[in-house]
Amino acid sequence: MKNNVFRPKLLDVFSNYSWSKFSADLMSGIIVGIVALPLAIAFGIASGVAPEVGLITAILGGFIVSLLGGNSVQIGGPTGAFIVIVYGIIEQYGLDGLIIATLIAGVLLLLMGFLRLGTLIKFIPYPIVVGFTAGIAITIFSTQINDLFGLGIHNVPGNFIGKWQVYIQEFSKIDFVAMGFGLGSILIIILTPFVSKKIPGSLISIILLTVLAYFLRQSGVEGIETIGDRFTISTNIPTPHLPKIDLATIQALFPSAFTIALLGAIESLLSASVADGVTGDRHRSNTELIAQGAANIVVPFFGGIPVTGAIARTMTNINNGGRTPVAGLIHAVVLLLILLFLGPLMDFIPMACLAGVLVIVSYNMSGWRSVLSICKGDKGGMLVMAITFFLTVLLDLTVAIEIGLLIAMLIFMKRVTETTNIVVSKEKLTLKREDDVVQSNESEDELVLPKGVEVYEINGPYFFGIANRFEEAMDIVGDKPKVRIIRMRKVPFMDSTAVHNLSSLIMTCRKDNVKIILSGVRQELRETLAKGGIEEMIGKENICSHIHLAVERAEEVVNNNNK
Repeated sequence: MKNNVFRPKLLDVFSNYSWSKFSADLMSGIIVGIVALPLAIAFGIASGVAPEVGLITAILGGFIVSLLGGNSVQIGGPTGAFIVIVYGIIEQYGLDGLIIATLIAGVLLLLMGFLRLGTLIKFIPYPIVVGFTAGIAITIFSTQINDLFGLGIHNVPGNFIGKWQVYIQEFSKIDFVAMGFGLGSILIIILTPFVSKKIPGSLISIILLTVLAYFLRQSGVEGIETIGDRFTISTNIPTPHLPKIDLATIQALFPSAFTIALLGAIESLLSASVADGVTGDRHRSNTELIAQGAANIVVPFFGGIPVTGAIARTMTNINNGGRTPVAGLIHAVVLLLILLFLGPLMDFIPMACLAGVLVIVSYNMSGWRSVLSICKGDKGGMLVMAITFFLTVLLDLTVAIEIGLLIAMLIFMKRVTETTNIVVSKEKLTLKREDDVVQSNESEDELVLPKGVEVYEINGPYFFGIANRFEEAMDIVGDKPKVRIIRMRKVPFMDSTAVHNLSSLIMTCRKDNVKIILSGVRQELRETLAKGGIEEMIGKENICSHIHLAVERAEEVVNNNNK
């Protein structure tokens, strides 16, 4: 079972499922469905689509993720992380462009799962995750200022700086009624946990303020813009639609699709890992990626936006007793019933109220504690986080992740290079008890080297970052020796550049009548050397298992040369 790349958790449920477990899943599914309602609506509107699109995404995406997923308690649906990129795609390519980008992202997620890349996603550097999450949070917050304060700006610029320039210019046009609803929404969400931790503050906020807005409008109070004033909500399930797809469109949208796939993979697996820590279960990362891919392939056909695992809703599921994927399936059914039978009531929800909900979402996403923690740590991590953050806010999420990964890799290679050193020994070689040499139980302090023999010890990975330094170490020694022993007992791996570098070194030394002998070569390195032709170039007899054999071989070569 462990070797299966795809095995949904739902298949493991019914062998010992009971009425008590179903009762817990039923209650949790209902609560999570209610919690997901305001968030799905808010995320849909903030992403630039109709409110019911957010609900359809939560219904279809949530159902598929629970049906096929590799985590027992994962709740799938739209999340705040996608708002920025979805809004940008719609602005540039329209809804058809979003459908195509989400489809491509779904295919990429499927490939990640089937290629067993689930564990590799976990190696995305933490500062990058914190940086772009904090950047998305700031961006979401900035998109809500117009509705939060009722500024009434119809054409808000897409870029961050442009938005705030317009906000500052138009700030004198604040509608205090709308602002009251927005700030009231935030206050209710903050205070609700002090009264009840079971009922979500966002739901209480929307119910209370929607009722208040309805009666105020009936009394003639103006300035309360609602969802119905801006959108025409359809309670019908959309018919499947697939836009025309061509190679040029795929090429144009692929970077955005890749970002959606990477972001979805990171967020869903992060959510699954957090859930595992609470439930004690163990998720199947590759199965989870395949489920996310399937959801993002199906949902766009019905006009939905990208789907991923939602940490807040997943934790709500756990906290309310959900322990199997059945709770996630019930949550999707609850949302479907709300859309079909209570959809018209969404018309009366104030836009300022939804803005308040998203302000809280952005605050929770910001991860400011993680930001402070990284700032107190090493400068490399802080640099990667800061660059990713500012590029996310000021430029583009896709570019931010790409540049963040590039800088993180450069910093990593620099550190690895700094940990690798080259020690040159002439005349005698200092040994330690743990060396690969000791032929008896006694330790030896030093090993006398024959005249004309030098030892070059590489301590650390031998890769392209260290290759040039190794050549420089060879050059600065002085007179050419007769034998150069390259001691590789502490070399865990070699890359193709290092093999090429070693090959060139052997050729150069051959011209100078200098023999190369390798010492302490691990078995996996020996296979690399054989594939790279090194073993054939210097001969098997010149690849020794430890330094004593290498010195004996070097002495033999020197004696033969002296005859």
